[in-house]
Amino acid sequence: MPPLTKVAAVVLSMGTRPTELRKALETLLAQEGVELDVVLVGNGWRPEGVLEGVRTVHLEENVGIPEGRNIGAREARGDILFFYDDDAFLPTTDVLVRLAEEFADDDRVAVVQPRGVDPTGLPTPRRWVPRLQTGGGGAAGDVVVFWEGVCAIRRSAFEEVGGWPGHFWYGHEGVDLAYRLLDAGWRLRYRPDVVVNHPATQPTRHAVYYRMNARNRVWVARRNLPHPVAELYVAVWSAITVARVRDREKLAVWFRGLREGLREDAGDRRPMTWGTVARLSRAGRPPIV
Repeated sequence: MPPLTKVAAVVLSMGTRPTELRKALETLLAQEGVELDVVLVGNGWRPEGVLEGVRTVHLEENVGIPEGRNIGAREARGDILFFYDDDAFLPTTDVLVRLAEEFADDDRVAVVQPRGVDPTGLPTPRRWVPRLQTGGGGAAGDVVVFWEGVCAIRRSAFEEVGGWPGHFWYGHEGVDLAYRLLDAGWRLRYRPDVVVNHPATQPTRHAVYYRMNARNRVWVARRNLPHPVAELYVAVWSAITVARVRDREKLAVWFRGLREGLREDAGDRRPMTWGTVARLSRAGRPPIV
């Protein structure tokens, strides 16, 4: 058994998917080979009648995904933080112990991402695979980005870099956290052989998507990228968005978000070193796309 087996599982929910939430918690509690502390954070919802073995936190209002997860992380006990969407489920009882192996094998590993698979057979969304080549679920090994929906993070690394950017509310919080972890010298790992199930949904289903997508991309750049890379990052993504989004109303919302990102407080600025820029570029993901 790996030495790091105390897992603090954080499940954030607004209480709108009771059937899916129950399955998420049942399959989480069925995990073997780890010491598990499960915290369900009710994001603007009071959890009631939850399964035995699940502790709860009630937030009076919806504080957004990253801040809700930060609150859950502070409450949950364990060396490994397991962030887990409330509509996901674990198809086998050894998911957590297999992820824990990666932390035990290398004390510089900060994040381990499993492979997300839609349980009905729908194609895996591109954004879930932290690889440029996504065939077969992508290759295992070191990566420079990760999917936030289901991931395991070493608590010491998470706390060292300040956790999720709580004020982002929704969108690109994983990119921000990945950049800060990489710049601090941590490694991110992908384990496609460890499968979790999650519906293949589109981020555009959220009403705030276009606004948050624009604002938070600017904040990622302002917080993490050196000049002139920050400006180039925003310019490239603006050009890509204008080319992709044909709906004028959606594009207008996107540009309002862009203005918010430029005008409002992005939080602490800690630009990455040029060595980290080079590391991202060697991985095929220069911080301009």
